Amino acid sequence: MPKPMYKRILLKLSGEALLGENSYGIDFDQTLAIAREIKGVRALGVEIAVMIGGGNIFRGLRGTKVGIDQASADQMGMLATVINGIALQAALEKEGVFTRHVSAIEIRSLAEPFIRRRVIRHLEKGRVIVFSAGIGSPFFTTDTAAAQRALEIHAEVILKATKVDGIYSADPMIDPKARRFKSIRYIDVLKKGLKVMDATAISLCRDNDLPIVVFDLNAKDSIRRAVLGETIGTKVY
Repeated sequence: MPKPMYKRILLKLSGEALLGENSYGIDFDQTLAIAREIKGVRALGVEIAVMIGGGNIFRGLRGTKVGIDQASADQMGMLATVINGIALQAALEKEGVFTRHVSAIEIRSLAEPFIRRRVIRHLEKGRVIVFSAGIGSPFFTTDTAAAQRALEIHAEVILKATKVDGIYSADPMIDPKARRFKSIRYIDVLKKGLKVMDATAISLCRDNDLPIVVFDLNAKDSIRRAVLGETIGTKVY
């Protein structure tokens, strides 16, 4: 069996990762496919936590554009991530993976509250953790929540699954001359204003020397390849 490069990871999934061919909501076949890949990585002995977004259902920015107070809009977005968390947990358990759904908003009938030592113990016992509701506060993205939770649970890397195969100098859909970086420093991401993760998340990772690997979720075995340390996507260091 191949030896993984990381013992404990935090996988950042956007809500859009669950869309599949849909324009809205959750494609359960797509969610099951992600669950199977996570199961395969777990079989390598890797401890896995997932931070899930909610953009496939509701994004706080949409609410503010129609006049909803940002704090309220962000709370709506956090509840959308809880729905996604329930769906991903269901898919993982359908695949036979022991899973704990941990919400930063207290909803005891649906998910466990975040208690750092308990979460770490779950990971040590081989359970996959699904984090939802970000950090439970408005004005913070799930990218920042991913960075904070990764640091709290002592993850060795953040794997950010996206729709593109890494970080580019410009939007490759618009600029055909856009160049993909194999690796890039945190400070250069900030200076160039590259849309990888928000500045708060990048700064947290930089200050604590936590690497980020950005890769295409739809590429075959992409999560497994990233965990094994293969050259995939872009590494931020």
